[in-house]
Amino acid sequence: MRSDPSFWLVARASGFTAYLLLTASGLAGLVLKSRPFGRAVRAASVLELHRFIALLALGAIALHGAALVADRTLRMPLAGLLVPGASPYRPLAVAGGVVSAELMALVVVSFPLRRHIGQRTWRRLHWTNYAVFGLATAHGLLAGSDSNQPWARDVYLGALGALVFATAWRALYRPPRPARATKRST
Repeated sequence: MRSDPSFWLVARASGFTAYLLLTASGLAGLVLKSRPFGRAVRAASVLELHRFIALLALGAIALHGAALVADRTLRMPLAGLLVPGASPYRPLAVAGGVVSAELMALVVVSFPLRRHIGQRTWRRLHWTNYAVFGLATAHGLLAGSDSNQPWARDVYLGALGALVFATAWRALYRPPRPARATKRST
């Protein structure tokens, strides 16, 4: 009797979906801060999109974990998804995914707490998103069953390239300041 691959397929699809949503959320955050489109895009709209995509990514991560626990082929214990290093399957690579997911959850929880924890703390916490993305990339490459496929490598390279480009844009580009209106004397 063959085992049902449904949970394994859901785990793979939700893992890639979570990764793409994480990338999209990071890009939205960088667009929000660097404003590459000038005033053509409202900051409030981008902020809401950024938050919404981050929540969707957390949902996809939860689905990814639930499908792995439900899959009888892999036999992932719940502790393997919550405690870094407790996974019987590629413990270091899975630990990177666990830490990435936990840090991301912490950052998402910080959105509504921004006023209470202060702008400085919130911003420092937000900087951990680079670690979240790096750990998620390493997790996918080292633990993902599709990582050797050309399309999967293209997904990782495309996401990495997009975030590196957007980060460089944010760091290097300074939009011109609007000219001040001068008073005319009559």
